[in-house]
Amino acid sequence: MDSAARLFDIRRITIEADTTEGTVRTAAKLRGLIDQFKAEDDAWFDDVLIGRMIGLAKETGDVTRNSVTLDQMRFDQMNFWTAHFGGMYVFRGVEHPAVIAAGNKNVFGRIPVDHVFDVSDRAAIAKFLTLNDLVERIVEARGLDAAAILHQKMDFIVASVAAEMGEDLAGATRRDLRQLGRRYADDLPAAWQGLAALVRWAEEDGPWPRITSDHDAYFYTLRARDHGDADLVNMLLAELCPLDIRQLFICHKAAFYAAYAAWPDEKRAYVVDFLDREYQVDKAGTRAALFGHDAPLEEPALQKRDMIKAVGPWGAVRRR
Repeated sequence: MDSAARLFDIRRITIEADTTEGTVRTAAKLRGLIDQFKAEDDAWFDDVLIGRMIGLAKETGDVTRNSVTLDQMRFDQMNFWTAHFGGMYVFRGVEHPAVIAAGNKNVFGRIPVDHVFDVSDRAAIAKFLTLNDLVERIVEARGLDAAAILHQKMDFIVASVAAEMGEDLAGATRRDLRQLGRRYADDLPAAWQGLAALVRWAEEDGPWPRITSDHDAYFYTLRARDHGDADLVNMLLAELCPLDIRQLFICHKAAFYAAYAAWPDEKRAYVVDFLDREYQVDKAGTRAALFGHDAPLEEPALQKRDMIKAVGPWGAVRRR
């Protein structure tokens, strides 16, 4: 890629898979020879053909019993993330297209999109996500234990602050983090304060907190809606919420390992222990709990016999 504009030439992705030894390609040749052997009347006397079949079979095994095939995959890709040019999110297949840069947006040069932002353009990104209906508030999402998710995000923020203070976080429990939160209450960032206000609303019927896009907690309160680019949007949100180490690890491995390299040893130890203890044991369940979407409720169709059972064969009886 000699320019960012070249990325917009990408429309369709085709994947051709094979083993490092070319087994799939070799198996395709062997199947062709087998078909030829079956079709030709004098193939039993063709020592060259038989020799080639035996030679290929030594590499692939018996493809008549164990087929060695990998389907070619092809799909359109309008919206994507790339590590090129410092990292960029390309959203073309939405009503209001835009590009969001993880680094310096000025290195892109001329690209065929009107709106280009970087991660510091929080208000613009928030407006972009809202206009395209790409996100929803965690507290409004169906089937989520929103308060538990917000508490966990708050714990991650406390862990980050405590690690910067040199606290030993090895084996730290949620109770330990609550105590550290009280100890370093004056040092907790605005993101923690905003999430705490939202938890008070969710659990204690507190006032609804006004958390706008310029608030540090704003993107921590969001997740992707149920659409085809949910993984990409959650990846973007992870980059905008780097203190949520679990979402960063799940949704954006590149950003996670870049951040991990700069963390103090205390935070590294805590993060590794947490991911091993609470994520690796049930990765699919955790992802479903955080980012999954329940099927919408549907009103069951009322069958004729159900209607009879409900109101009787002569219809509803009215009472005076």
